This record gives sequence, structure tokens and C-alpha cells, in this order.
Amino acid sequence: MFISFSRAAAWAAALLPYLATAAPLSLEDALQRATQRSEATRAARAGVVSATAAASAAPQLPDPTLRIGIDNLPATGADRFHTTRDAMTMKRIGLSQEWLSADKRAARQAAAEASVGLEAVRVQAAVADTRRQAALAYVDAFYAGESVKLARRMEHHAHEELEASRARLSSAAGSSQDVLALAGARGIAEDETADLLQQLEAASVAFQRWVGVPPHELQSPGAIAAPSEAAYVAAHPTVAALRRDVDVARQTAAVTASNRKPNWTWELAYGQRTGYADMVSVGLSIPLPVAPGERQDRDTAAKLALIEKAEADLAEATRAATAEYQALRSDAQRLQQRIDRYRTGVVVPAGQRTAAATAAYRSNQGSLVTLFEARHAEVEAQRKLLTLQRDLARTHVQLAFRPLTTEGAP
Repeated sequence: MFISFSRAAAWAAALLPYLATAAPLSLEDALQRATQRSEATRAARAGVVSATAAASAAPQLPDPTLRIGIDNLPATGADRFHTTRDAMTMKRIGLSQEWLSADKRAARQAAAEASVGLEAVRVQAAVADTRRQAALAYVDAFYAGESVKLARRMEHHAHEELEASRARLSSAAGSSQDVLALAGARGIAEDETADLLQQLEAASVAFQRWVGVPPHELQSPGAIAAPSEAAYVAAHPTVAALRRDVDVARQTAAVTASNRKPNWTWELAYGQRTGYADMVSVGLSIPLPVAPGERQDRDTAAKLALIEKAEADLAEATRAATAEYQALRSDAQRLQQRIDRYRTGVVVPAGQRTAAATAAYRSNQGSLVTLFEARHAEVEAQRKLLTLQRDLARTHVQLAFRPLTTEGAP
């Protein structure tokens, strides 16, 4: 008996995941799924790893050079190509090292670290774009599902009213015109449902592309808080990236300016001779910038011009981000006003009309066609309201998820 009970418990535990109903997916859960599976984010993080490795190597000195040679080797005569017969022949081995000053190495490290900062911003931009695209797909899928629910309800009403009209016709209480009108109305309702199912399928494909799972059950997106104008502009991906571009341009210009002072190279060599004392050689190589105004100064001027270019691009991007925020904010306010006005002026009267038509039909003072028209008008009003609400949610998504986010940042 105990064994049978244990088996039943084991089977129940095994089947529980299949019997349990999956909880509706929330917007935040969908965003987390999208961020975790984003290949664009993974690519951007690889860029950070690359830039970080380059920054670690930037302040290092160049590798030393090993120099090996033979000096004064006879080329003619009886001793030619012999290294031990002539007293002037010397075997030499040495090291040379190019030396960079501490200031130059610090400038190179600063430039490399600025590149790391730029790559980090690109990671945040990839995460923000993924979350924004996933949120838009979530909103579209949710409201497409809600529209399908309304269309199916209308189709159900059309079927019920057509059957009722046929029953009234068979009992001589109805007319064939009502039956034909309601039959056409049912066909229209079925076509509208098919059209909305097609839209839902397209929204589902987009949703699965970002989130990785089909949108079977979605929670309402709810209220999406919008940032302030200053926060939106400061965290706008283009503005943040160009701000880092300015930093990279400045640090690169500093590296180029430091090249006006040439790098010295020292050398130490040990020479071995046959029959004579060995020798040690010490040398120093100093490049001579004979025309700095035509070379180094022009390189520096080119890099300084890139700083000005980056600053101008940043100023233009800031203006564009400000205008973008103001346009989205204005759209959100106007959509909210339209929703409030439409709900009060259209949706509520449409519901009242349906209630009045239902009461009239039940008291034999109204026709089924009139009732169907009232129900259809109410559903159409609710669908239009859903469309406005979807547009408002998409606008809020653009406001809330366009700026950079610290989630998933390196």
C-alpha cells in the first residue's frame, strides 16, 4: 500500500509541471529574457574585453631588440669568412631598447581608457536598444491579443444573434431580411477576427524574436514611468556615445602632441675578439625632428580638428535628443487626452446604447439587427480605445527605454 502511494506521489510530482498553468509573463520578465539572450549585447561586451586588454598594454614599453652580428669579417684573401684569424674580426651581441617617457605612457594609457569607456557605453546602448525593442514587441503582442478577444466576442455575438433570428423566422416572428443581414454580419465578424489573428501572428513573431518564447499569456504593461527631459537627454545613447567620442579625441590628440618629443633608444653590446681583449659598446640614438612644423605639428592640428568635430556632433545630437523628447512627451500628453475624451464621449455611450438595445429586444420592442449594430458599435469603440492605449504605451516605451540603462552594463 505504501509502495503504491509512493508511486502515485512520484507520478504526480513528475506531471506537475505539465498540469500547472504557466503564470502570465510580465513586462519586466520579458525584458530580462531579452537582455539575457541578446547577441548584440554579447558582441558589445566582447568589445569592452578587447579595449580593456589594449588598455593594459598601452603604457608598457616597446619590446627590447636583441642584436647579434659579426664586425670586420674578412671578405677576400686567405682568411676570408674566417671569424678567428683576423684580429679586427669581432663577434657581437647586444640589446637595444626604445624608451618612452612617463608622460607619453600616461597619455597612451589615458587614450586607451577613454576607448574602454566608449565601448562600455556601447554595451549600455545595446542593452537599452534590446529592452526598448522587446518592450515595443510586448506592447504590440499584448494589445493584439486584446483586440482578438474583442473580435472573438463579436463573432460569438453574431453567431448567437443569427441563430436566434433563424429561430424567430421559423416561428414566423422574424423576417428573412433580418436573417440575411445577420448572416452577412457574422461573415464580416469572422473576417475581422481572421485579420486580427494575422496581426497577432506577426506580433507574436516579433515578440519571440526578442524574448525567445511565444506570447501565450501576457500581463498588462501597466504604467511606464517617463524620465525627465534632462535625464532623457543625458542618457540618450547617441549623446552618451558622442560624449565619449569627445574624450577619446582629446586623449588621442594628447598622444599625438607628445610625439613632438622623439623617443630615445639606448643600446648595449658585448664584442668578442680572438687574441685580444673583449669589448663593450654603449650607444644612444636620438631622432632629429628637422621639420616639426611640417610633420608633428600638422599631425597634432589634425587631431585637434577631430576634437572640434566631435564637440560639434555632440552639440547637434543634444539638440536632436531634446527635440525627440519634447515630441514624444507631446504625443503622450495628446494621446492621454484623446483616450480620456474618447472613453467619455464614445465608449461609455456605446455601452449605454447596447444596454438600451438589449432591454428593447427583451421587451419585444427592438430587433436583433438593432441589437447587433449596437454591440458591434460598442466593440468597435473598445477596439479604437485599445489602439489609442497601444499608441500611448508605445510612446511611453520610447520615452522610458530609449535612454541608457545600468542593467547588464560591464
